Amino acid sequence: MKIMHCPLNGPRNISEFTYGGEFKIMPDQNTCSDEAWADYVFNTSNTAGVVLEWWMHTPSSYWFIAERHTVSDEILRTFDAKELFSKRIDFSTSEPAVAVQHKESLT
Repeated sequence: MKIMHCPLNGPRNISEFTYGGEFKIMPDQNTCSDEAWADYVFNTSNTAGVVLEWWMHTPSSYWFIAERHTVSDEILRTFDAKELFSKRIDFSTSEPAVAVQHKESLT
């Protein structure tokens, strides 16, 4: 049985989780091109190696980030998304939508 650590609920069977996709920095929707927005929405990098991904603990509907090695399928760590974001997204302004604190570790 494969176990994933949920930052909110602790160790759980992997069957309790739903994969939410690759973690990507969202471009500013007010200033980016249609091509940049389409790339963000529809394309993935499909990296062989360590990636950040969105996961949800389905029974509690809790979303979090997992750092996972895509070749070995090893889950290196899981953490609350608030560790990456310093402010909420404001769609009514043209300011940058997300401020990422650990940006150097995402590239």
